[in-house]
Parts: sequence; structure tokens; C-alpha cells
Amino acid sequence: MASAPVGRIIYTRQAMPAVELVNFAVDRGDIVVRTSASGKLAAAIRGAVVAFEADDYDPATRTGWSVTVIGQASEVTDPARIERLRTVGPHPWVPGDHPYFMGITPGVLNGRRLSSADPGPAAPLTRKHDL
Repeated sequence: MASAPVGRIIYTRQAMPAVELVNFAVDRGDIVVRTSASGKLAAAIRGAVVAFEADDYDPATRTGWSVTVIGQASEVTDPARIERLRTVGPHPWVPGDHPYFMGITPGVLNGRRLSSADPGPAAPLTRKHDL
């Protein structure tokens, strides 16, 4: 999962499903995204149960993979971890100040490998280190 450049965070906005494309990092088993102080995303997901999906697909070989995480989102508040994340990422792709890091702690993991020779889904991922 950490090899994917972007993923999708799925959450509830005004009682409706919402999906945002974000860059991210995997840190200490958590999915981490970076946002601004006035970011609508941070306000919407703080403390919420959300889903996160990342994937990769090669159309030439018809192979790929997809991983979905469902878990609790929370603001990263540990000063040492924040300082380290500022160095190692995720780094903002859009201009502006993005000082906040939101972490999603996986509760449920589901993964699938895609192969043109594979007739069915792979066994689901069940551990944090499978990310």
C-alpha cells in the first residue's frame, strides 16, 4: 500500500458519502494524510470512522492490487511524531500551509490481487504489517 502515490479517503459529508483523492504515507501502521488548519477534510473526519483505499493496476498485463482500510481517524498530536512526519511525509502537493496530520488506525483490512490468470480474489489481508 505504501508504494501507491495516492489513495482515496471515504467519509460522510452532510449525511452523504464523500470521496477525496489524497497523497498519504504509512506510518507506524497508520495511514497518514496532511491537511490545512481550516481544512474541511480534517474537520469532517476527526474522530470519525472512515475508509481508505489505494490501488495499482497495469493495463498491459492486467494485473494489480487494491487494499481498503476501515478505521478511526484522529489528529496526530505527538510533537515528536509530527516533527518526524514533516520530514518523511506525506508532503503537500497543493500550495499553502498544511501543518496538521490526520491518522487512520486500521480496524478492518481487505485486500485483493488482480491477475489475468487468477480466477478469484486473493485471501483478505488481516494484519497491520500487510500494508
